[in-house]
Amino acid sequence: MRSAPPPPDFPASAAAPTAGAAGAAGGRPSQAHAADEQAAVLRARAFAEPLLAAETLDTGENTLAHADGVVAVLDLIGGGAELKVCTYLVYACEHLNRPRELITKAFGGDLAAVALETTKLVQLQRQTRVKAAQVRLERASVAEPGSTNRAAPSELEASQHENIRKMLLAFSRDLRVVLLRLASRLQTLRFIAAAKIAPDPALASESLHVFAPLANRLGIWPIKWELEDLAFRFLEPQTYKDIARQLDEKRIERESHVEQVRQQLQQALHAQGIQAEVQGRPKHIYSIVKKMRGKALDFDQVFDLRALRVVVPQIEDCYRVLAHAHAHYSPLPEEFDDYIGKPKPNGYQSLHTVIRDAQGRAFELQIRTRAMHEHAEHGVAAHWAYKEAGSKGYQGVSASSDYDAKIAVLRQLLAWQRDVASERRQEAAQPLFDDAIYVLTPHAAIVELPKGATALDFAYTVHTDLGHRCRGARVDGAMVALNTPLQNGQTVEIIASKDGGPSRDWLNPEQGYLVSHRAKSKVRAWFNAQAVHSTIQRGREQLDKWLQREGKTALNLDDLASRIGYDDAASLCEALGKDEITLRTVEQLLNPAPALQAPDEVQLRKARHSPARAPQGSVLVVGMDSLLTQLARCCKPAPPDDIRGYITRGKGVGVHRADCPDYAMLAQRHPGRVIEVQWNGAGTKGDAATHYAVDVAIEAQDRQGLLRDISDAFASQKINVIGVQTQSVKGVAWMTFTVEVTDASRVQRVMAAMQDVAGVRSVRRR
Repeated sequence: MRSAPPPPDFPASAAAPTAGAAGAAGGRPSQAHAADEQAAVLRARAFAEPLLAAETLDTGENTLAHADGVVAVLDLIGGGAELKVCTYLVYACEHLNRPRELITKAFGGDLAAVALETTKLVQLQRQTRVKAAQVRLERASVAEPGSTNRAAPSELEASQHENIRKMLLAFSRDLRVVLLRLASRLQTLRFIAAAKIAPDPALASESLHVFAPLANRLGIWPIKWELEDLAFRFLEPQTYKDIARQLDEKRIERESHVEQVRQQLQQALHAQGIQAEVQGRPKHIYSIVKKMRGKALDFDQVFDLRALRVVVPQIEDCYRVLAHAHAHYSPLPEEFDDYIGKPKPNGYQSLHTVIRDAQGRAFELQIRTRAMHEHAEHGVAAHWAYKEAGSKGYQGVSASSDYDAKIAVLRQLLAWQRDVASERRQEAAQPLFDDAIYVLTPHAAIVELPKGATALDFAYTVHTDLGHRCRGARVDGAMVALNTPLQNGQTVEIIASKDGGPSRDWLNPEQGYLVSHRAKSKVRAWFNAQAVHSTIQRGREQLDKWLQREGKTALNLDDLASRIGYDDAASLCEALGKDEITLRTVEQLLNPAPALQAPDEVQLRKARHSPARAPQGSVLVVGMDSLLTQLARCCKPAPPDDIRGYITRGKGVGVHRADCPDYAMLAQRHPGRVIEVQWNGAGTKGDAATHYAVDVAIEAQDRQGLLRDISDAFASQKINVIGVQTQSVKGVAWMTFTVEVTDASRVQRVMAAMQDVAGVRSVRRR
């Protein structure tokens, strides 16, 4: 890295190009203003020359020669002195120790900002192109023999092209950055063609599918046409040569005939008092190929191989020329387009028609005014010239204000993105280009993030596991905190541990670790998975202790789970950990009770005695007089729960809730013991009412005061708590409250109220 050489001794007025007075609309800048502009450009070149003269770009082109070529391209499209000055400063940036400070001192802060922004975009695109080239090589090594490389991009390239478009939009707050990149890309392709070196397919593909459409949207057709032809020449050399050969075979005859018709038309128009300038118009090879492929035409069927352009002073003259052409030649009505009455989205205006002469040869005819022609040739460069030319206009084009011109071009950029983006975005109530940033991985892949995103957001966007293990980050080589907001164009490298997980602090909005909703959801999912793991572990410990006590440790747990109705051992342990089933279910499966004698079962099922009145609050067994009943401890039913009866051995009828997992297993194994039961409808109220013990299971995020808040919720519903079991594992609290109620509907009400307690995740009956 070197320091900047002292700038040559130019007048202070040339230090930073400023807006100067221009002549009247259509006139030229004054000689004094032109001299000042030329001096500013020469001063910038002298500033950059010692830094760039011995340097080369990755294409092999001398850096100073490349900058001179970019200035020539800008001159072609009417770019002002300010853009030309910026060109030299952009390439000088990479060779300065303190570029912002030095350029600001010599040329002003505005041009320093443009140079630095453009340099950053150049570096991003270079890194992205290198990565794309590596992927191309990898794919080419496994491609089938004989496969051809067409101009259409692959899926991976299309994704990269989309990201490059987004990057251009992100940097397009200053339109000079976009213009400089377009001119630079054209100069690069010109050098590759002149040097006859093997081009980089990624660079050519990017030029054809990103830069040429951008130039088209901005109305810079000279750049658009040349970019397309050069890029297509590199991507499909054989097709390019075939079309060029067919054009060249009859070139002399075609040009002679075009010149003859041009002279005849111009003389006829002058005879009618129309001051028209009739020009031959070249047809570009890529546009011919697109038309042939798009309309399935042969080369001889392309109408506009012969083309003329008529430039007139006024709009009414355009329609007079059109009337004359249609009257004296044979028009093709289906090929007529009125882009004056209905301009193209990028502002292009002209009349297009196709006519045939007496020999039946087709000509494409474009008719436009001088102002329309200037816009077609210079596009956004003419818009940007407003700033330098002032309110009087520039090269025949005027605007009410610099703001209006700038907004018009910004709208074109946004429309271009809409045309080609794979994802449609809502436009309403969003600032232009302010909703996203674009950063790079160490391997030059572009990552899109929401504005304000951090290094931690970046890690989760790249890969979920990388986010979980993220412990630090480097941004442009410097260590930063994980909650540091990222900026456009930065390269981010994540430092990760071999294992581990996220911190709960990452979900704290006050600490600003995460902005992306996707990243936040991944962190929450990790903690939820950990809670499930803890539940499974708790259930596994219960099951292992019981199996050791029973001396059945050799039992296959997957087989056991399958017999109970679960997919695997983990699902069984999770159900045990959540208290959805009890160890009694496992015990009854492994140690089944002997079946009752058939006569007893038949006698019970066929009893026809009228049911006697049972004590208040008890259960009636349908078909029996008085029969001992007891409420099952596994599900603790209470009226008006839907209940089922199961005849136990020596303990009467066990009463279960209909949704009890233990009952379902018992009924499946011994359907003959199932008996119908129902609640006694004659109940009492007040202190004499029967009370039932019910278990309520709560899962919550553990915190100080949680138990108190839950107890207050029960008290607010006037429900008496007679037992509590709690356990906390890795910040998750598991609680079981045993409460007394006269009917189960009160439990539903208190469960609904419990959802409002801070930290409570789920509430259910056991």
